[in-house]
Amino acid sequence: MSLSAKGLSTDEIFQVELTVNGERREGAVEARKTLADFLREDLALTGTHLGCEHGVCGACTVLVDGEPARSCLMLAVQARGSAVLTIEGLAQKGELSSLQQSMWDNHSFQCGFCTPGFLMQITALLEQSPNPTEGEVREALSGNICRCTGYQSIVKGVMAAIASSNPKDVS
Repeated sequence: MSLSAKGLSTDEIFQVELTVNGERREGAVEARKTLADFLREDLALTGTHLGCEHGVCGACTVLVDGEPARSCLMLAVQARGSAVLTIEGLAQKGELSSLQQSMWDNHSFQCGFCTPGFLMQITALLEQSPNPTEGEVREALSGNICRCTGYQSIVKGVMAAIASSNPKDVS
């Protein structure tokens, strides 16, 4: 439903309060401001990248209440009261998450532009299914576009992260 159908003008300013990477954040936004722009411009969290701005490439993927969302398609006002996790929230105390480290170790990305979206998409998958198959990983990543790799190194990095978090008994 459009904003005007809800009786809202796109010129109105709204107060937005949400939790971003575990920290309560707020700001005043126009009704038409996207979540991606709010994160990047108002909160200075520039790790969320804007590629196509049509929801096709996946570079802007963040988690909203644990679910992957294209932040270029979601309005900031729609995220009011939600918990948002961005790429900046994956590393803890300056240490890469195990997924980030595995991707680094396996040279999963080249230019890095798509990296945040891929990592957020896989983070959501691993929260829902801690031990997915390679096919499930490929399916989860099917909505993210990388122009540099053939996706093999990305899948390899994810599978290595899964293996390191689920060590097999080899005795």
